[in-house]
Amino acid sequence: MHIDPTDSRSPSRQIADDLRAQITAGVLAPGDQLPSERQLVETYGTAAQTARKAISLLKSDGLAVGERGRGVFVKRPKPMVRVGSDRYARHLRTGGQAPFQAEVESMGLEWRQEILELAEVPAPDWVAQWFEIPAGSRVFVRRRRTWIETMPTQLADSYYELDTVAGTRLLEEHTGPGGGYARLEEAGFKLTRFREELETAMPTPSEVKALQLRPGVPVVHLHRIAFSTKEGDAERPVEVFEAVMAGDSHKFAYEFPAPE
Repeated sequence: MHIDPTDSRSPSRQIADDLRAQITAGVLAPGDQLPSERQLVETYGTAAQTARKAISLLKSDGLAVGERGRGVFVKRPKPMVRVGSDRYARHLRTGGQAPFQAEVESMGLEWRQEILELAEVPAPDWVAQWFEIPAGSRVFVRRRRTWIETMPTQLADSYYELDTVAGTRLLEEHTGPGGGYARLEEAGFKLTRFREELETAMPTPSEVKALQLRPGVPVVHLHRIAFSTKEGDAERPVEVFEAVMAGDSHKFAYEFPAPE
C-alpha cells in the first residue's frame, strides 16, 4: 500500500487505519510485534516521522503498546469481567470464594488483590448517610486494587463502623477464605440483602494512572450497600462499598424475580 494523496485522511492516519484493518482481520494478532519504523517507511513509502506518528495513533487508539527495548506490539484485550448478583450467593463464600474471586475464577483467569490502605478515616458524607452517623465520624476502610492476569480492573473501598470490625480479620490484610462477607457472618452479621447503584463518569488523572486507562475510556462507579441483621436487631447497613471500574472491561448482568 502507498499513501493516497487524494485521501482526506493524513498519511499517518492512513497507515494507522491500514494496520488497524490488519489487526481486526487477525493478520496481526494480539501480542504480535508491529512492523518497525523502518519497515513502515519501506512499505508505505513515507517519511520516518509519518511512520512514527502512525504508531503513536495506534497507541492512542488503544490498539498497540510499546515495550521498552523490544518494540511495539498489538495490545492484548482486557478480560471482560461479568458482574452479576449471583456472585453474592452464600454458598460461594461458605465454599471459600469472595465475590470478585468467584467471578474471575469462573472465567478460568488468574487474579490478585493489592491492599492500598487499612485505616480509620473520617466517613465521607455519602458513607455517613448510609450508616446514619455524623459526617466525619471515624470508620474503618479497606482500600484495594484488583488485577486480572496483568491488568488492573478496579479500585475497591469498603467502609465499616468500628464496632463492626473490632476483633475480626477485616482489620488484617488477608481476611481468609470467603473474603470479608464470610468474616462478617462469622461475627454474627447475617447478610440479608444488597443494594447497588451504578454511575458512569470520566476518570480522574489518578484513576487513569491506577487503572492504566487509555484516552477516552470512562469508568463505572459502583456503590454497594450490604444489609444485615444480628441477634434479632433491626436490619441495617453493615458495609458501604465503592468500586471504580474500567468501563471497557466490565459487563453488568442481573437476574431477579418479577415483583408482584
